[in-house]
Amino acid sequence: MQMDSLSFGPDFYESLEKNYSGFKSHCLVSAHEFSENWNTWEIHPHGDEMVVLVAGSAELVLRRESGDESVKLLEPGSYLVVPKNTWHTAFIEKHASLLFITPGEGTLNESEPQVVPD
Repeated sequence: MQMDSLSFGPDFYESLEKNYSGFKSHCLVSAHEFSENWNTWEIHPHGDEMVVLVAGSAELVLRRESGDESVKLLEPGSYLVVPKNTWHTAFIEKHASLLFITPGEGTLNESEPQVVPD
């Protein structure tokens, strides 16, 4: 298995798409710090995403056919598995440090997505 360590910058995701065949058969492990709510929703059509709280707190919202579902991560080590093909976003009260294990192929971002039927 090939593992590369890359620096984050403005063209990070574009570079990943280009250099790793659109993420086909690849997984991204990343850590990010947040002090504001996410301004978009995202979806991963090719697999589940693992989100682990490292510090602070975060509320992740999953868009489901039955309505939006809220999951609060309040203690370091708490985690959520975002199911494949589920739109999700995050609300940050003060600060959150999150670790992501993401199946990147086909990831989409939108400002206000529709529900994807199961």
